[in-house]
Amino acid sequence: MMLRNLQSNFCFLLLLVSIQCLLVIVFGTDHYRRADFPPGFVFGAGTSAYQVEGAASEDGRTPSIWDTFAHAGFSGGANGDIACDLYHKYKEDVQLMVDTGLEAYRFSISWSRLIPGGRGPVNPKGLQFYNNYIDELISHGIQPHVTLFHILVSGHQIRLTSVVEFAIDFRKDFTAYAEVCFKEFGDRVMYWTTINEANIFAIGGYDNGITPPGRCSPPFGVYCSRGNSSTEPYIVVHNMLLAHSSAMKLYRRNYKSTQHGFVGFNIYGFWCVPYTNSGDDVNAAERANEFYTGWIMNPLIFGDYPSVMKKAAGTRIPTFSKYEAKLVKGSVDFIGLNHYTTASVKDRSSSIEKNTRDFGADIEADISLEALAADQYPVIPSGLYEFLEYLKEAYGNPPIYIQENGQKTRRNGTLNDAARINYLHAYIGSVLDAVRNGSDARGYSAWSFLDGLELLGGYGPSYGLYYVDLDDKELRRYPKLSAYWYANFLKGKSSITSAASK
Repeated sequence: MMLRNLQSNFCFLLLLVSIQCLLVIVFGTDHYRRADFPPGFVFGAGTSAYQVEGAASEDGRTPSIWDTFAHAGFSGGANGDIACDLYHKYKEDVQLMVDTGLEAYRFSISWSRLIPGGRGPVNPKGLQFYNNYIDELISHGIQPHVTLFHILVSGHQIRLTSVVEFAIDFRKDFTAYAEVCFKEFGDRVMYWTTINEANIFAIGGYDNGITPPGRCSPPFGVYCSRGNSSTEPYIVVHNMLLAHSSAMKLYRRNYKSTQHGFVGFNIYGFWCVPYTNSGDDVNAAERANEFYTGWIMNPLIFGDYPSVMKKAAGTRIPTFSKYEAKLVKGSVDFIGLNHYTTASVKDRSSSIEKNTRDFGADIEADISLEALAADQYPVIPSGLYEFLEYLKEAYGNPPIYIQENGQKTRRNGTLNDAARINYLHAYIGSVLDAVRNGSDARGYSAWSFLDGLELLGGYGPSYGLYYVDLDDKELRRYPKLSAYWYANFLKGKSSITSAASK
């Protein structure tokens, strides 16, 4: 029944596209074209290794902390053992990228596939897979944008006696892993993102414990059995920044002059707005943006954490030595930005009075994140525009690649995802507005190319331009309406949206 419904939907996709074009003639005033973006601006889509690759125990790959987390039942009871089986179907998927007109494709390398156990010899079969994968993209004119760390640190590395010990070893291991990637793939890969969503990785994994590796302490986390929510998030981000800057120093010293690539760092970008116009709420929203964004951006641009964070966290936030500050400052060629929704913020200054505090209490604010749990995100494109303006004004307008932006729906088999079209149309338009106002945004990557495994929701939520039929042993891919919309836009036609967003 599912496959029959998919085939029926497929037959009227083009009709729906035609209908939407007519609707735009009547209702639309905000259309734009691919050519409206400046020369060099690149459009693509993305996935990450564990969400789509599958072959989790094939050809020498070892478990990562996400494998362990999923098999413990925390990813909606699902796991990435098979996922979309991109490991075996990558040529088919690259052809779909060509059909869609992608100019770039962002993906991550599975550290534990390339270097099982996180350190030691390179796995030749893992190396061969990523070489083949990159070559396939290049041969079809698609830029590979590679992320080195997307939660996939190995289980062996995380099983150390303290987070401090892990963090120090992580710097060394990550630099060695990065060097393998630069050396083996850097002749073809020009765009490297070292670490994905360091801010959310630290909060989810080391404060409230809801993401890998699941460390936390009462009363802040859930199901806490190990960890310290008051200190570990700060320690983890500190050492991720140092690991990144170590890899960047290596790249600039050994590879930049011959490979001419670019190395960046990714943040998860909530845009926080005040719940009311009161001075307290306005200040609280500014404080929240300093904590979520300035936590990463300030060290990378200025060499130290925001003063508001240092004042709130005190000795719980590590201090950069003079050498470390010099290493971290200026250690990015670009910033990767993942943005999905906007959060409203209320002041809660009383939280600072608690004897035991974590990152959330240090902000002294209530941040509304109900949109993250909804079946769909509200469409608030002003949030992305304002975020880009903030980065421009506060941090000297660094080059920005929007690496994840997309709409969540339920994975129910329908290919008519008009809500995703409305979302993409609005947010891409906001990027164009920001670029026209001077933002140095240089690329946009829709999340995601395929329906894959989601960290918390398993295969329940859907973000993909392409549906993957998990009930079909061939795991066939089917283009959704959004895939046609994106393809039409990338191939030069005027953007279209449905009347539902008007």
